[in-house]
Order: sequence, then C-alpha cells, then structure tokens
Amino acid sequence: MQPAAASPRSGRGRLAGASPGFSLIELMVTVAIVGILAAIAYPSYRAYVEKSDRTDATDAMYNAAQILQRCYSQTYSYANCLTTTAPAGVTGVSASSTSPQGFYDITVAAPSADVYTITAKPAANSPQATDSQCTSFTLQSNGAQSSTGTGSSQTCWGSS
Repeated sequence: MQPAAASPRSGRGRLAGASPGFSLIELMVTVAIVGILAAIAYPSYRAYVEKSDRTDATDAMYNAAQILQRCYSQTYSYANCLTTTAPAGVTGVSASSTSPQGFYDITVAAPSADVYTITAKPAANSPQATDSQCTSFTLQSNGAQSSTGTGSSQTCWGSS
C-alpha cells in the first residue's frame, strides 16, 4: 500500500506555505467602510465644533456686559465705561478686542449714557469664519440678543 499523498492545504484551509493575514479584497472592503463612515461623521463633527465654538463669542460678550454693568453702577453712564473714557479707579471695557479663544472680534459701542451694544463677528482666518448659521452676534443694554446668518437667534445663542 502506498502512503497517502500530502495535501497542498494545511491548517484552516490555507495553502501550504501561504502567510497568514488579510487578502487585498478584505483590506479594500475595510477601507471602503471606514471611508463611508468618515464621510458621514465628519460633517456632523464639524457642525458640533462650530456650535460649541460659538460660546467663545457669547462668553466674551457676557463678560463685557458684566464689566459695563459694574462700571455703570459706579459712573451712571455706559459712555464712561470704555477703557479710553473710564475714570481713574474704574474698570472699563475695550471698544475693540478679541474673544478669549481668538475666534471672534468683539466690538463695544456706548453711544449714550444709558445704551450700549456689543457685537461679535468671526475673526478673519478663524474656524468660525465658515459658520454660515451665525455670522454675527449682538447684545444690547436692555438684554436683547440677536444674530445674523441662516440660523435663528435661539440657535446661535444656544437656547435650542
């Protein structure tokens, strides 16, 4: 009787001498799936980052409003609350500044003793410059909040 011939396959259905690993087709399917997931996830991620970065503007505006209110309680005039017009010993607010993270340019105007307007617009070359939903924010001395862009004021100010 002759001995049985050696099988060209060994182990779990692999050819003898073949190295274990992934085939090119398996690798390409995996790359395609990852690509599809990335194409779906990235726009959602970008929208989330834009939304969260809007707080840079609103926080800076609320901070400026707080300084203006504190100054008004000492001088009885918002017009005296800009750093260029604030009396000695009174902390004023700069008429033009940048938000803490640098995403927005903040402008403060106090045209009369009892009115101020704080405006925030995306800084040039900041990631927020591409935010079409909220192209600017405005905070009035009476507490009115508004915004420009395709989004509502509630969306831009974080109320929804």
